[in-house]
Amino acid sequence: MSKKKTAIIIGSGAGGAMMAKELQGRFQVAILEAGKDFRPFSGPLDQLSALRSTGLFFDERLIRLLLPNMQIDKTKDMVLVRGRGIGGTTTLATGNAVRCDQDLRAIGIDLDAQFEELYRELPITTSHQEHWSDTTKRLYAVFEEMGLDPVVTPKLLDTGHCIRCGHCAIGCPTGAKWDTRRLVDQAVEKGARLLTGCEVVRLERENDRITGVLARYQGKKVRFSADLVVLAAGGLGTPVILERSGIACQKTLFVDPVLCVAGPLQGFHQERELLMPFISQQDGYILSPYMDYLSFFFDKRWRRPMQDLVSIMIKLADEETGSTDGRHVKKSMTKLDSERMEKAVLQCHEILNRLGVPEDKHFPGTLNAGHPGGMLPLTAAEKDSLHNPALPENLYVADATILPQAMGNPPILTIMALAKKIAASL
Repeated sequence: MSKKKTAIIIGSGAGGAMMAKELQGRFQVAILEAGKDFRPFSGPLDQLSALRSTGLFFDERLIRLLLPNMQIDKTKDMVLVRGRGIGGTTTLATGNAVRCDQDLRAIGIDLDAQFEELYRELPITTSHQEHWSDTTKRLYAVFEEMGLDPVVTPKLLDTGHCIRCGHCAIGCPTGAKWDTRRLVDQAVEKGARLLTGCEVVRLERENDRITGVLARYQGKKVRFSADLVVLAAGGLGTPVILERSGIACQKTLFVDPVLCVAGPLQGFHQERELLMPFISQQDGYILSPYMDYLSFFFDKRWRRPMQDLVSIMIKLADEETGSTDGRHVKKSMTKLDSERMEKAVLQCHEILNRLGVPEDKHFPGTLNAGHPGGMLPLTAAEKDSLHNPALPENLYVADATILPQAMGNPPILTIMALAKKIAASL
């Protein structure tokens, strides 16, 4: 019998975990994850307010004292958030299952079959609307009154186990929110090997093939060999590994900047609600209710009880004008980005006004971002191969790095669909 071909998958977020689940069996898969097990914040939200008075939280990077799996990078203008550990950023996302593949379709990549598979395989639901409190219903009604056309967000969620605790972005205590750790578990059950704390340094190349992966593991530098290598270390991690390996990326980084506009509203209790229960799609951005934990901890204007805050999120589809070299991330808001953000802020002011919050009491939060990608974008020339010609023949990328444009939308479902298609093509 011939030996089964081997595949190394770097990263266990949306793209990596899906690739591992799809490839194990056809290949002998090893998953290399730089982080460790996910550790959620499991205490009551009241403890979060108390912790702010310790003086420990003077820099956003210190959020790792509470959430060890949350990695923070900072640019001059914004804070960049990503997950580091099994499940990647999906453990810190709010479980949104939004399809947003229009830019991929525009270059000829059809993901209809892959989305249909995901709808069958995953617990995607909008039934959480049946459990909305008066707080969320009131927010939804204001969006409707303003003609913002809110749409109930499809969620990766077991509504029967959701206790409306507000922990969606810091670790679901009941397991109601789905994340890609479950795909990793499926791959491991089928025989895949998972190595945590294994940080890839670079890829070793000979002619047009990757011959090995050099990583730091258990205090040593270790070389792994494989017939196939899939890079899925995220929109900031994958380009760095490629650059270290002598494969140049483009300076086309997008990050989907997020800004929350908030105000005081006594006893509103938005902190007990499902985060992003509905979304309003606008020109170049979305609006949605969202309690911003970074701002709550690190912005002095947010130093008030969480139950007395109302917060509206703006998520922007920014222009692709950034880059990273592993030490620094270069990313700024362009003129168009700023114009769109200003328009969205005005809409947030109107929402808060209609909720009864005087405009002189409104305040913004910390400008942050958590959807980096785009530094090796697919083009129409790769619509069939899904493989950038700059890559060796046995190296594929399966994360937001290959998305052609910023989405300004939750990308998890679309990345998983794209990973499914790449896996099927191998």
